[in-house]
Amino acid sequence: MGSNEGRSGHHPHTPTELCEPALRLYEKALRAGRIPRSDIAGAPCLTDLALLHPDPWDDTWMRPVPPSAALAHLLQPVSREIDERLHLATALSRSLFPLTAVAHDDPNLAITVLEGVPAIQASLNEATATATDEILTAQPGSDRPASTLQEALANAHTAIRRGARIRHIYQHPARYSSAVRDYLCQVPAQHLHVRTTELTVERLIIIDRDVAYIPASADRSTALRISHPALVSYLIQVYEVLWAQAVPLAENHQATAPDTPVTAVQQSIARLLTEGHVDDVVARKMGISVRTCRSHIAKLMQTLGATSRTHLGALLVESGIVETSGLDLSLRPAPAGSDDRN
Repeated sequence: MGSNEGRSGHHPHTPTELCEPALRLYEKALRAGRIPRSDIAGAPCLTDLALLHPDPWDDTWMRPVPPSAALAHLLQPVSREIDERLHLATALSRSLFPLTAVAHDDPNLAITVLEGVPAIQASLNEATATATDEILTAQPGSDRPASTLQEALANAHTAIRRGARIRHIYQHPARYSSAVRDYLCQVPAQHLHVRTTELTVERLIIIDRDVAYIPASADRSTALRISHPALVSYLIQVYEVLWAQAVPLAENHQATAPDTPVTAVQQSIARLLTEGHVDDVVARKMGISVRTCRSHIAKLMQTLGATSRTHLGALLVESGIVETSGLDLSLRPAPAGSDDRN
């Protein structure tokens, strides 16, 4: 975007900053529905950040983009960077996995391979039993087996008794999981903080900022126990970025315009659809079943009054649920044998 210096008395600032005059004009545009194009000469950052667009019926006016849609557009590069970092961390762990056996006799080995769910769980139980500060977890998918949650509940109570706090990051669909809700109800609220994210997260557990656990195989039957300070510190930074972008569970997450009755899960599905993903890929990224995914798509179509998926693509953009940049507005057709209206 370059520097703003020299533009009609506009005070220079960074390309990602919104100055006070711009904020006032944007609020004025939101309240009135539009502002004259001449008003924005002193605040070019409004158009630099795509907060205003020309009125299609009269180019002397500018119309505001809904704040929720603008925020989603501006955060997209951040979300993409987080996703890339997580994929890099997973790729690095899998690349280094064969080398962990080279120094298996080293008493100071900072990466330990845990093979099999019982071995992983036993190591987690041991680390949790000595936790005194904080436990950080990121959990993929929208639901977890009851037996896993019971084990997690026992560990949570053990850690809390020793004064530790707990933070969980789930994907948005977990908000509607009865098993997750039951687990959360049994943990004292003052010791537990939960947020949800649209991103497809990989499992990550960090205990007392001293030891971290990440998967080392696709089926998560093998894990790495990491105690190297630099690696743990890096994973903590990744977690904190995820946490900052996630939405507190206590908030009724509404990522779209307030007059559009679309849930956070449906908004995430809408974005993935308009990026050109088929139903199976959308379901996998959201951590839900294909059937549940298609049910949400059907509700989106019903809410917006869409008569086909092509129509739905146009309505998603028109409603402000997703931004227009680089989208496939035709959407991908449903697989053969499925109803295009679902």
